[in-house]
Amino acid sequence: MTEPKIGARATEFLGRGFAAGEATAERLGAFRGWQRLGVAFALGLLSVAAQPPVNFLAVLVVTLPCLVWLLDGTGEPSRENWRPARAAAAIGWWFGFGYFLAGLYWIGEAFLVEAETFGFLMPFAVTGLPAGLGLLTAAAFAAARCFWGPGYHRILSLAVAWAIAEWLRGHILTGFPWNLPGQVVTASNALMQSAALFGPYSLTLLVLVVFLSLGAYDPRRRAPRKDFGAREEGIWKPAALSYAVFGLIWFGGVVRLVAADTTWVEGVTLRLVQPNIEQVEKWKPENRQEILGQFLRMSDVPMDGGGQPTHIIWPESALPFLIDREPVIRSIISRMLAPGSVLLLGAVRGEPDPNSSSATLTRFYNSLHVIGPDGSIRATYDKAHLVPFGEYLPLQPLLEAVGLQQLTRLRGGYQAGPGPMTLDIPGAPPVAPLICYEIIFPSTVVAQERPGWIVNVTNDAWFGESAGPYQHLAQARLRAIEQGLPIARAANTGISAMIDPYGRVLATVPLNRHGHIDTQLPTALERPLYARVGDWLFLVLLAGMMFLAWPMSKRMKPNL
Repeated sequence: MTEPKIGARATEFLGRGFAAGEATAERLGAFRGWQRLGVAFALGLLSVAAQPPVNFLAVLVVTLPCLVWLLDGTGEPSRENWRPARAAAAIGWWFGFGYFLAGLYWIGEAFLVEAETFGFLMPFAVTGLPAGLGLLTAAAFAAARCFWGPGYHRILSLAVAWAIAEWLRGHILTGFPWNLPGQVVTASNALMQSAALFGPYSLTLLVLVVFLSLGAYDPRRRAPRKDFGAREEGIWKPAALSYAVFGLIWFGGVVRLVAADTTWVEGVTLRLVQPNIEQVEKWKPENRQEILGQFLRMSDVPMDGGGQPTHIIWPESALPFLIDREPVIRSIISRMLAPGSVLLLGAVRGEPDPNSSSATLTRFYNSLHVIGPDGSIRATYDKAHLVPFGEYLPLQPLLEAVGLQQLTRLRGGYQAGPGPMTLDIPGAPPVAPLICYEIIFPSTVVAQERPGWIVNVTNDAWFGESAGPYQHLAQARLRAIEQGLPIARAANTGISAMIDPYGRVLATVPLNRHGHIDTQLPTALERPLYARVGDWLFLVLLAGMMFLAWPMSKRMKPNL
């Protein structure tokens, strides 16, 4: 076959692809009513496939441009006519509802741990949270539609409004930045390295611009051609440029990983213990001794080649005791610890009311203790970012008065700690402790005093074999890259992992398995750009995108 024939066939193939895209854009813009909303909902469901554990990034190449073409069909909003903006909000809500429903379905698993008490709430939680989060995407789509320009200008308008909504989702009402669009970069170790520069919200903006870019084709501006020839006017240039930049980001990550030289902290060996205890069995009084014995046995096994670890890490709420009130149990633990070694464990901690003379424990904390070889508690960290409805109830007295309680079934809920801390650990660099989902908040991971590593203890047993634990681990990996710090992650049922400062998982115990990890501690990197400037770069990128999107959209709609 001659080269001209090959070139002609390639041109025809591309032309057919372009023609199919143009026809799709025309058809989506023509949808009305339930068809339009049903497609938006389906696009939301499909888009979750780009997140862990599926990591099918290519699905966004289809789903996000289709959103743009759906929005094209809503008309032109003005001061006299707000129907197009309302229609755009409806598209945004149904997309968001589908996205969060498919991405957060696993929350319902927690209500089945004690199904006889909480099971009836599961449908409300599984649908209520996505419905509420969908309001932010609805607002973003409506705002973007009010500044809808031609071609790539409307892409930038939507990306900016959507990224702002994602930032708000991560901050208002205590925040919930779970499954941010920027998190899809965890599908590739190379792409993930960009988190060291950009952080999660700048990555969200860039990911949206890239995967929305095929929607730069604007069916309102010209009729589709009848032949299959590639277009001459460059309507696909924004997409080509966006994907070229994305390719450069990936290539930069490859270069960074090739140059990565993992070194180890001298004299530190870690053991991460994953006991795999079902949540329903955790707090039964008859299981207390067996649970303690299991932790002791798993921690006392000699390492390969002999010797004992210098630092042992147990997961969140490891023991069904108030360990700070149990000196006998701490004495038993001390016999397991080698001279000079340290145990870090998650535990519930109780205190009496400081305003009362009673010794009754009324204030409880989800904590992490550092226990020395003599059984003494050397340091304590109290979880600061509590889980709404899991560890406390918003409007706690009112909701408890009508009979509701959080999943922990602790009257009054947990008390919040003061915030990020850096703890001095005997025999190891200072450490930043994070309990459970505190790891998902990028701006509050470490205190002002920079640590040498992060310990994340968690208990994802509430969520079974769902996607939740995989998504949780992915966010921990991003935090490691953003801060340039290794993360030792001990989870009750998984996924326990040793993560290096490049976000690579060096060792792991799979979900719902019993086991431990013996590993050295990687050394920290120099503070990356994101750790230095935080979300300021996000604001700069937002301003640049607004500058590019605003002038043309303003000229198109002088009546706004």
